Amino acid sequence: MQFKAATREDRGEILSLYRSLVGTEYCAWTETYPGETEVESDLSREALFCMRDRDGTLAGVISIDQDEEIEKLPCWTEALQPSGELSRLGVKEAYQNRGLARELLRCGMEELRRRGCKSVHFLVCKTNRKAIRSYEKLHFQIVGECRLFGEDWWCYEKALAETADRA
Repeated sequence: MQFKAATREDRGEILSLYRSLVGTEYCAWTETYPGETEVESDLSREALFCMRDRDGTLAGVISIDQDEEIEKLPCWTEALQPSGELSRLGVKEAYQNRGLARELLRCGMEELRRRGCKSVHFLVCKTNRKAIRSYEKLHFQIVGECRLFGEDWWCYEKALAETADRA
């Protein structure tokens, strides 16, 4: 698998991947989110990344998000600032249950570390049992909870100094 920054040429494939996951078990996404607005924003900030197999097939995506509402949550650890948020992690159904989500997280965390962040944080829908089990195995800490976008979320955080050993 190859991890690399997404390009404008990847837009259609990424949007198709997002749409293919709507309605699958545990997915909180809708027909409109994530959509073109999020993809364009991520591309403009060089914050969208793809994982492709040997044949070049898109297997998964992850983004570095910038959402002021999430950044303002009081649960994030002051000593671990600056922090970065990973978001919109999606793995094509044919590639699920192979450790690809963990690899996308690891690569995303390395990118955040490269950009000078001390920690990573993200929200996980409280109904997403599969993701919750995965993040526990990766030693992420629940530091709070919130209700945003019509859903209840756990707020996860992890110091990036730990990522090389535990992700």
